[in-house]
Amino acid sequence: MTSSAPKQEWQQINCYCNKAFQDEITQCMEMANALSITFQDAGDTPVLEPLPGETPLWNDLILTALFTGDDDLSAPLLDLQSNKQQWQISKIDVERLEDQDWERAWMDDFKPMKFGENLWIYPSWNEIPEDESTKIILDPGLAFGSGTHPTTALCLEWLDANPPQGLSVIDYGCGSGILAIAAAKLGASAILATDIDPQALIATKDNMLKNKIPEFAIETCFPEELPTEPVELLIANILSGPLVELAETFAQLIKPNGTIVLSGILEEQTDNIVKAYQIGFNIIQVAQKDDWIRVTAQRTANPPLP
Repeated sequence: MTSSAPKQEWQQINCYCNKAFQDEITQCMEMANALSITFQDAGDTPVLEPLPGETPLWNDLILTALFTGDDDLSAPLLDLQSNKQQWQISKIDVERLEDQDWERAWMDDFKPMKFGENLWIYPSWNEIPEDESTKIILDPGLAFGSGTHPTTALCLEWLDANPPQGLSVIDYGCGSGILAIAAAKLGASAILATDIDPQALIATKDNMLKNKIPEFAIETCFPEELPTEPVELLIANILSGPLVELAETFAQLIKPNGTIVLSGILEEQTDNIVKAYQIGFNIIQVAQKDDWIRVTAQRTANPPLP
């Protein structure tokens, strides 16, 4: 005869609020012995990879506090209600959660993803088919790209359509290393992956191992350590502001007739990017996915002197 432990029940308070008062609301939840507190976007405002040490928040938040199923929530709910106007809380609700295999549920949310005609990303727990497609093994993470964001997808689709066979490549702002790994899988001869965050360089190395890519195939370094020898392809999936600031630096890192692929650009930022890269580059293409843009340009054959 076998017996199983009773299922644990859970409940959570969802508080729709403004980030200006998230500290007060967080303290209220902590005093009620919340097991965890998480933040979600209550609007539609993207937050991309933060700088090291930063924890950016959206203006409008959903602050969710998790409790056990038998916790008495009357005290924190009363506190929230009494301060609702002062703390700019627009809505408060309570949910009861069924017990389940949370790890399994989380894993089931992530399916294989296809980019272009032949490039796939598979979570490590997924069965990998035996076929001729190009496959990247990559698990979703908290900070760095795993292919789900349109900016990463735009770059992967470009690589699938333009395999960098035999080319030297820089992945600038490498994050998880997904673009550097894709370039390696698609035949690049030499790859530099660079990022200002040391955790990104560690993540890139870890993901190289998962994909059985030799250590020498992708060199990792901080931007200030990049070699001065220019490359034939530079991919930068970062933010619009840094892309504008780095235009001159990127021009020096690319060989004449080499290609640059820029992403991390919102639609309304396109003109600023195109303007920044008019000197020394010929703009080849502007592509869009949802509200995000990819700009592709070619280094002029006879670059102007700096």
